[in-house]
This record gives sequence, structure tokens and C-alpha cells, in this order.
Amino acid sequence: MYRNLFVPVDGGALSERAMQASIDFARQLGAAITGFVVEPDSPMPTDAMPMQSYALAARRHVERTDEHARAVLTRFEQKANEAGVVFTGLHAHSDGVDRAIIEQAENSGCDLIVMLTHGRGVLGELLFGSHTKNVLSRSKLPLLVLR
Repeated sequence: MYRNLFVPVDGGALSERAMQASIDFARQLGAAITGFVVEPDSPMPTDAMPMQSYALAARRHVERTDEHARAVLTRFEQKANEAGVVFTGLHAHSDGVDRAIIEQAENSGCDLIVMLTHGRGVLGELLFGSHTKNVLSRSKLPLLVLR
């Protein structure tokens, strides 16, 4: 059965549901959880922006996004610890969210990816895309989709 669940979260409204559902599932299986947050890369500099200003803005961006990721993962870890579930938290910076999820899940030795879907429907997916659908189509690992 599954021993290490990989659960990407972003701190948004669905994250709490993803955390709780994956913790409940992990507890039933006796599995551990690897929580994962993908933060966006720093925006590219513009021609009008001096390089020194860009370097400062990029450093601040990394600091803010790292702080956000740590806060989300700390919340997840607290919930997992309260339930007696072993937890590891990881985060990365990437503009390729789907690729980052798949690569980190594989590199972490996880055997199941657990994701929550917004359930936006066809039009919503067309407008906003679907990380869940992209992970499903590209990952070699099984994916449990929660709604």
C-alpha cells in the first residue's frame, strides 16, 4: 500500500481541505506525508529597471515567498503532528508548477500524489488551466484527486 503521500498545497482556500483529507488518509494507511509548496520565480527585469534595483527586488521576492512557504508548511506540520502523522515539508521556486510537483514527488520517494481540484469545469480549465490535470497526464506516480 502507499507509504509516503506527496501533497502539494499553496496556502489558498483549498489547502486546509487538502491538508485535513490527506492527514486523515495517511493516518488510515499508516503513511507519512511530504507537504510541498511551489512559489513563483522572481519576475524578469524590465529594460527600465536598473540591475541593482532588480537584484534587491528579486531578493525581497525570495524572502517573501520563502516566508509564505514556511508558514503554510508549518501549519500543515502542526496538523499532521496533532494527528500522529510523520511529516516532511519542502518548497521550491519555479514557474513550472506541474513539473516541480512531479519532479519533487519522484525525488522524495513518494508513492502517491494527493491533490485537490477546484472543479472549475471545462470553461474554468480553459481560462485558468488545471495543475491537477497536467500532473495526472505527465506523472508516472498514481494521483488521488480530491474534490
